[in-house]
Parts: sequence; structure tokens; C-alpha cells
Amino acid sequence: MTINTSKATIALVALVCVTVLLITDSISSDGGFGLLGTIVGYAVGNGIAARTGITADPIIRPKPKTDPA
Repeated sequence: MTINTSKATIALVALVCVTVLLITDSISSDGGFGLLGTIVGYAVGNGIAARTGITADPIIRPKPKTDPA
């Protein structure tokens, strides 16, 4: 299993930031939960690449199989 570290880092930092904003009441709960949903959607989704037919690497993916030949 391999991890897409750049995508995981972006998602983790964004989740922490929004959570801190929610805890300190800097943003409303409606807006905060909307942002959390967007971030989770980014982390598990294919995003804008789906429109172009390109697949995006998920955060956690199986190791590529090597051809024994």
C-alpha cells in the first residue's frame, strides 16, 4: 500500500484548520461542516480530473503490481 502524501497533507491541514475555526467559533457550524464535507470530498474524490477523463491517485492505494515477465 502506498500513500499519496501531498494529497493527504493538504486534506489533513485543511481539516485541522477548519476544526480549530469551529472550536474557536470563528466560523458558523453550518459553514464549517460544509467545508469539512468539501475537504473530505477532495480527499476521496477525483475532483476536476474526472471531467477530463484522467484518474487521480487516491490518498491510500495498493502498490502497483510488477510484471513477473
